[in-house]
Amino acid sequence: MSLDLVITLLTNAFYTVLIILLPVLGAGLIVGILISIFQAATSIQEMTLTFVPKIIVTAVIIIILLPFMANKMISFTKEVFDIMLTVIK
Repeated sequence: MSLDLVITLLTNAFYTVLIILLPVLGAGLIVGILISIFQAATSIQEMTLTFVPKIIVTAVIIIILLPFMANKMISFTKEVFDIMLTVIK
């Protein structure tokens, strides 16, 4: 296995992880900012007010984007197996 192949494989792995996790983390970030603005405007400092909506939104986003995430992971796995077959030959 050459160094270029390893670098390409790791680059694709990091890119795939970024594409899969970015929508989930982005939704959590947006909900967190909105709740922080709401807390600052109303002076409510309840910890569960920040925690529970983030968990709910994260779970909903994961459920909605599960086919997309699975498709990305399957395509990356196929790519890795194809590379393994070329290295073995």
